[in-house]
Amino acid sequence: MEQKNFSFTVKEKSSNTYARCGVLKTPHGEIQTPVFMPVGTRATVKAVEPRELEELGAQIILGNTYHLYLRPGADLIEKAGGLHKFMNWNHPILTDSGGFQVFSLAKLNKITDEGVEFKSHLDGSTHFFTPEKSMEVQNKLGSDIMMAFDECSTYGVTYEYARQALDRTNKWLKRCYDYHKNPNQMLFPIVQGNFFKDLRLKSLKDIQPFVKVGFSIGGLSVGEPKNLMYEIMDTLAPEYPEDKARYLMGVGSPDCLVEGVIRGIDMFDCVLPTRVARNGTAFTSHGKVVVKNGKYKEDFTTLDDNCNCYACKHFTKAYIRHLFNVDEILGAQLLSIHNLTYLTDLMSQIRQAIKDDRLLEFRDEFYKQTHYDEL
Repeated sequence: MEQKNFSFTVKEKSSNTYARCGVLKTPHGEIQTPVFMPVGTRATVKAVEPRELEELGAQIILGNTYHLYLRPGADLIEKAGGLHKFMNWNHPILTDSGGFQVFSLAKLNKITDEGVEFKSHLDGSTHFFTPEKSMEVQNKLGSDIMMAFDECSTYGVTYEYARQALDRTNKWLKRCYDYHKNPNQMLFPIVQGNFFKDLRLKSLKDIQPFVKVGFSIGGLSVGEPKNLMYEIMDTLAPEYPEDKARYLMGVGSPDCLVEGVIRGIDMFDCVLPTRVARNGTAFTSHGKVVVKNGKYKEDFTTLDDNCNCYACKHFTKAYIRHLFNVDEILGAQLLSIHNLTYLTDLMSQIRQAIKDDRLLEFRDEFYKQTHYDEL
């Protein structure tokens, strides 16, 4: 199957890290990498309008196959013209396979080589997801990039279980690849293997025949210490194919973005920036600000004097704290816009540091100003 509307090109490289700048081409536009992708779980990024996402510079967003399959249903979205038209987002969209949610959210699940039977976390109804079903649903959603259906084994499992899960993931990848026929959607395989380095390296090797433009690294940032995640990334980095996009799934704290890029990652996503925003926390160039705290009651300065987002241009910490204190939804909206702006700007700064070949210096300055390495 020929897929002319997709390509990944490396433009600049860091001389002393694995970092690089690239361009990922999709049918709905080009993406400058490294990039952070806001998560629109249910066909919306929580508390942020598509217009606002465009204004803050988001290049690509995510949709969640599991949640959209349950509500409103893939058939309805297909009738609406696909996810882009349904949610009025005319830029690239990536969908996950639904696998992580099937294992983490479903009330009960039963895993076999054929697929996963699970009960909905919404109403307890029984469903069965196979690799083919995941491809079918993602095809109806119409995303630009879709993920292979995989088994994400949990942190702390035995070596034997991790090996079995990896073998199953490999078999499911072949089935996904065989079922996938849409030239306007690019399939990304997923590297698994839990926290066993030999399994991770095996997985990276096993997926290569199925990697056309890019691939994902799954099963990290699932409760393990950060240094362990970095160990796995350090193991994989020298073995990555040079000309393929690399997507680290579910990672979005500012320090992990910097460290991930240094270790060769091109794409990131996470619900973290909007989730902590709804809880009253802002990422800033001076570190984390928990704006709900009482010390900001009479603080009439902006959230971040280095930020040009709507919240920082027009409102003070005191006002935003007031919004949270009286349960006004605008507080969550303003902090969500700010946090996504902050991460989008951070990735732009990282891309410039790579072009200037000073990424390690940038990292040192970043930690000195923000102290995110101490969190």
